[in-house]
Order: sequence, then structure tokens, then C-alpha cells
Amino acid sequence: MARRYDSNPFDEEDVNPFAHPGSVPPATNSRLSPLPPEPADFNYDRGATVDIPLDSAKDLKKKEKELQAKEAELKRREQELKRREDAAARAGIVIEEKNWPPFFPIIHHDIANEIPIHLQRMQYFAFATLLGLVICLGWNFIAITIGWVRGLGVKIWFLSIIYFIAGVPGAYVLWYRPLYRAMRTDSALKFGWFFFFYLLHIGFCLFASVAPPVVFHGKSLTGILPAIDVFGGHVLVGIFYLIGFGFFVLESLLSIWVIQQVYMYFRGSGKAAEMKREAARGAVRAAL
Repeated sequence: MARRYDSNPFDEEDVNPFAHPGSVPPATNSRLSPLPPEPADFNYDRGATVDIPLDSAKDLKKKEKELQAKEAELKRREQELKRREDAAARAGIVIEEKNWPPFFPIIHHDIANEIPIHLQRMQYFAFATLLGLVICLGWNFIAITIGWVRGLGVKIWFLSIIYFIAGVPGAYVLWYRPLYRAMRTDSALKFGWFFFFYLLHIGFCLFASVAPPVVFHGKSLTGILPAIDVFGGHVLVGIFYLIGFGFFVLESLLSIWVIQQVYMYFRGSGKAAEMKREAARGAVRAAL
């Protein structure tokens, strides 16, 4: 039978640390296990070295001199560019950045930002006639190529190439760019230049839509007369010629409307009288 009053297991034993000097009482009753010993090389990386390559003072000075030379060259180029821009501005020369077409820029064209708002509609229609001429001459080349394959001759094929190569850049230089600059600068002389060459453009479109037998029997242009002529022996070629005839007719009608609109603005803005005065001054200067 157990005793009525057992000893309290939580009571601390009466251990006198001075009872056995120079010795430590055994820790047989300790419930804590000792910590594992630390490894010999565990020093929290305080003694680790990092190998970071450092440039010598000579290399740093050399790089500094190179950077200074590049900076001086950039400043010199900026000053030269600014000098040229100032000289061009004083001379009235406008530097135009090529931005059209977007995938392969070959011309400068920005109607929305450079043409006054009340003239943008006319300018867009004039640009449509330029693109229409590209379509007309491009389709003319395709139709003539098919006609050449079907036995209509190689001479008319070479002529169709000449029409396209000379017609498209010529139209841009001779009448579209003058109109663009006239709309932007309100120059009466530029308007006069546009009217002269745009009338030639309309005349060519009307001639091409009919294509009378004047040059190589007229089959180098897809007009109505050659379409009727080739339709009997070559139906496919005749169809392509008829489509080309329709393109030239639409181009002629749109071009006539554009020149009417531009002329109405030209007369209403007083540019006609200004151009007459400029022409009179030019005649007087030439006579003197």
C-alpha cells in the first residue's frame, strides 16, 4: 500500500553546489538533451572572401577619357545639326521627313497636321485621284501583259511599263506635290502649276479611256476601242480591257470634280487676282 503522502516530483532537490568543490553534480535527472557540437568551419561566413574583379586605376582613367570623347562628339554633332536647321529655316527650306507609305516611306505626306481643316477634304480627294492613277496604270500593265501572252505583241507591253514608270512619279511631282504645297502655304503660283498639269492628267485619262488607234493600234491602253477590238478573238483579254476602261472613266470623272472644287476655292479666296498680279510683275521684270 502506497504511502498517503508521496513526495512531490516537482520539488527541487536540495543540492548544495558547494558540497563538492571542483566537481559538477551529475545531470542524470535532467530532461534536456545537450546541443550538438558546432562544426569547426561554421563561422557564419564572417571569414569568407568574395572574389570581385576590380579595374585598375589606369583602366578607369582610359574609360573615362573614352566617355568624354564620345560626349564631345555628340555635342559637336548636335551643334552641327542645329546650325544646319537654323540655316535651312533662314533660307525658307522646309525639311520634310518621309513617312508614307508606313511600311516603306518614300514621300512626305501628312494632311491631318499640315493642311488647314477646311481644305483637307479637297486634298484627300486629290490624293485619291493620285492613288486612282496608280490603280489605272497598274491594271493597264496587267491587262497588257495578258494580251502580250495571248499574242498581241511585245511592243505594247513595253509601252505599258513606260506608262507606269513615268506616269506615277510624274503625277506626284508635277501636280500632286504642287497642290499639297499650295494648300499648305496658300501660294498662288503653286495653284497655277497644279491647274496646268492637272488638266494634262485629265486629258490623258480621257484619252486612255477611249484609246484611239494612234500608237501601236491603241492596244497599249485599256480603252473602250481596243476592248471591242480584242473581244472577238480573246475574250479574257477583252474582259480585262473593259475593266481597265471602267477604271479610267472613274478616274476621269473624279479628277474633273477635284479640279472644279479646287478652282472654286481658288477663285473664292482671291488667289486668281493674286496670280494675275504676280504674272504681270513677272512680265514687267522680264521686259526690263
